[in-house]
Amino acid sequence: MLKRHPINPLDHRSPQHPIHPMSLQRWSPRAMSGEPLEHALLLRCFEAARWAPSAGNKQGRLFLYAHRDTTTFQQFFNLLDDGNMEWCINAAVLIIALSDTLSPQGKYISTHAHDTGLAVENLLLQACHLGLVAHPMGGYDADRARLDLNIPERYQPQCMIAIGIPGEINLLSEYNQSREIPSQRKPLDEIIHEGGF
Repeated sequence: MLKRHPINPLDHRSPQHPIHPMSLQRWSPRAMSGEPLEHALLLRCFEAARWAPSAGNKQGRLFLYAHRDTTTFQQFFNLLDDGNMEWCINAAVLIIALSDTLSPQGKYISTHAHDTGLAVENLLLQACHLGLVAHPMGGYDADRARLDLNIPERYQPQCMIAIGIPGEINLLSEYNQSREIPSQRKPLDEIIHEGGF
């Protein structure tokens, strides 16, 4: 059994309406131990991603990944912006989520980013269920990723994800320790409108 993160999101979050607690438990901590991750656990996260819905069942998502202590991990790590490098140094795995923008017939898929986002959420929820830290990021160089990792033009990098074993918060910088708290959400009436805009 993995050690749980010392902060319980349910102590910080309250829904306005009853929902499954998994949606509240999933958050994006940064404190990781630096320990390696069993490949079987990573595959369970990818398996959850595989079962996400996609428009027309095209399933146009692809995940590139690298385990720590490999040359490929360093290649992925070097794509991060400085702020993310500071805490991702203790990640066990780095992932780049890609969306395929073209169908097998070469037609543009307008929902490519949405479909990959659904798969990413499944991955994040599974990681949370396993007691792992899983933190998606936009702070990386997608253009450099395309070049360094030989990503074909049809694939669009959507995000990077750091996964790791929960670690002590004091391993983070003082700045990131202050951010190691589950974020809140806008009130429901700010994100829904009955009828038109």
